[in-house]
Amino acid sequence: MRIAVMGTGAVGGYFGAKLAAAGHELAFLARGKPLDAMRRAGLRISSTDGDLHITDAVFSASPADVGIVDLILFCVKSYDTEAAAQSLGAMVGRHTTILSLQNGIDNPARIARLWGEQRTLAGVVYIGAQGASPGVIIHSAGGKIIFGQLEKADDSAQAVERLLSQAGIACELSSSIQKIQWSKLLWNAPFCAISCLTRADVKQIVESDALTKLALDCMAEVQAAARSRGVDLPRGLFDETIAFSRGLGAFKPSMLQDLTARKPLEYEAFNGIVTNILQQAGQAAPINQTFYALLQHLDNQLREEAAR
Repeated sequence: MRIAVMGTGAVGGYFGAKLAAAGHELAFLARGKPLDAMRRAGLRISSTDGDLHITDAVFSASPADVGIVDLILFCVKSYDTEAAAQSLGAMVGRHTTILSLQNGIDNPARIARLWGEQRTLAGVVYIGAQGASPGVIIHSAGGKIIFGQLEKADDSAQAVERLLSQAGIACELSSSIQKIQWSKLLWNAPFCAISCLTRADVKQIVESDALTKLALDCMAEVQAAARSRGVDLPRGLFDETIAFSRGLGAFKPSMLQDLTARKPLEYEAFNGIVTNILQQAGQAAPINQTFYALLQHLDNQLREEAAR
């Protein structure tokens, strides 16, 4: 199959490399130093499951260089969703499927508004991976995708499940993908914010009673926002989320990785959306609203530095 990775960061690079190693025709879209490095020396994955080095692929900044593909792994940061989705035209044919592997709960719907619900899949990723240097990704744990259609799953979703499985990618086709997305937000909203604001890794957060309580209070607001959208997140998920986090060790959440690299932050997708949903429902969101304001200040500083 012809497959394009839109946004070749840690997530897109890892899963794209697995598909390339399985014999599929890959195109990796990126910008700046990562693109330059991949054009020179290919894409390298350093993994506990075995290293990969992909050189026989298209490395480009433009969908026009790629042409129509069967599948697009849509992996850009949430703040780039609209612009990236609008640029896909040259790669989208009659039977092209778009699989969002992004954080947050609303990106697939934003893609579907442009390209249709039938061709859009929502995915949730469970992986420990980060960029080590331009063109080099370190994979330390996990690598599973749970995905599903916004409406009833059809043959295209089942074909993607077969494709991923045959490439050695752990995956699951879910009929309740919205609940899976909200369950992931139950982790992202507190842990990404707290890690950025305290510069603490996950181990330090869960070993602090005060920070663990703050995370649980944030989860309660996520639960309330989900409930207002018709999604039930049982209280038991809070304890499961904390227990899962204890098993991550000194892992740095993706937004802390971005902060360390002086990149823009995805606070809108994690804390802004919870605040907005609860405000629309006439409810307060003091924890997420505070996280949002503080992270917005940090993000503005990062963008001002980048513009100098």
